[in-house]
Amino acid sequence: MDNLPKTWDDWIANFQTWQDNVGYDRKWMGNFDLSIQFDWERAGDVIEFGDYAGRTKWERSLQVPQQSMRDALVSMITVQGDTEFASVEQQRHLLDTAPTDYDRYAAARIMAEEQRHGWQMAYLLMTYFGQQGRREAQKLLERNAQDGDRLLGAFNRPMPHWLDFFCYTMFVDRDGKFQLGMLSTSAFKPLAASMGPMLKEESFHLGTGSNGLRRIIKAGVIPLDMLQRFFNKWVSTAHDLFGVDESSSAHWSYVWGIKGRWDERKKLEGDVVVDKEILNEEARGHYHDEITIEVDKLNDYLPEGATPLYVPHENFHREIGKTKGQRHTVEGNPFEGSDDEWSAYMQAHLPTAQDEENLKEFFKQQWVAEKPLTARQIASGIGISA
Repeated sequence: MDNLPKTWDDWIANFQTWQDNVGYDRKWMGNFDLSIQFDWERAGDVIEFGDYAGRTKWERSLQVPQQSMRDALVSMITVQGDTEFASVEQQRHLLDTAPTDYDRYAAARIMAEEQRHGWQMAYLLMTYFGQQGRREAQKLLERNAQDGDRLLGAFNRPMPHWLDFFCYTMFVDRDGKFQLGMLSTSAFKPLAASMGPMLKEESFHLGTGSNGLRRIIKAGVIPLDMLQRFFNKWVSTAHDLFGVDESSSAHWSYVWGIKGRWDERKKLEGDVVVDKEILNEEARGHYHDEITIEVDKLNDYLPEGATPLYVPHENFHREIGKTKGQRHTVEGNPFEGSDDEWSAYMQAHLPTAQDEENLKEFFKQQWVAEKPLTARQIASGIGISA
């Protein structure tokens, strides 16, 4: 690989080439601080779970006892960084069609923060994992969602419009919150220390999604049954992102202490017994419970007498796990019916080509309730020149 970076400055130069290649104008960042951030105190000093619990957390890769463990860390860091840059590739074009000035600011800020998160992961690879890390850090800039070669399928999916974006930030970015939370207690201290600042920034992404969907409901232009179909599309995508139900890699990551459970520290304090065979399924369950609460909050804004919005069951429309490719209803029950009936059922529960056509007309209206920019947001310069 001719452009394999030898130093961090080399990687930054390659990163700027990536920005140019994907059409990201650096002016859109305004005065955003694109820097490496650690919260060493929150990371802690002692390994908290797994076979090495009670020992000092590892601060260098050579302190990690086995090569297989180092490889697992490189893989986790790489996947996390890959999703960050992929999101920018998926979303960049949306700045041209932002429904309000606030939404342009919000999307530009999210893309800036996603790039910082990608920087953070690349910095870990470049700084702690030698030639292997430098190679993976460069590959982060060579894969492209638009070519369909990002590591996780959800991050290759097109995001043609803002309704997708609001659902994505509500549901898929929330999966990211869970992944970051599970890495926040990692035995590899630089990884754990990276998570605190990333989680703080991630909260804005989730708020953008929930706020955007609330404003859609308030505007009353997008039909609620259509909105539900987009919920079903992106929730099932997010369910898949947690991985297979019984994962050997999740099992060993816990044994090695490099990736914990959601709310690991609370579970340890409460003596909650770990079942290492279903760690992904456990995390998916916590996620499902949280988004159910969030959608219930959205229902508070529905017109009187409207059919409530809901979160489809984990079995619905899955492409990973035990129910992969199986026919299940949004309630989670096996579908009983013919192929034609199943096709009609899916037409009624996932976005259709007609939905996409109808959206073009809806987008010509004030389909999202206005939200003014604050003086601080304007002063940041983020997205202003978009």
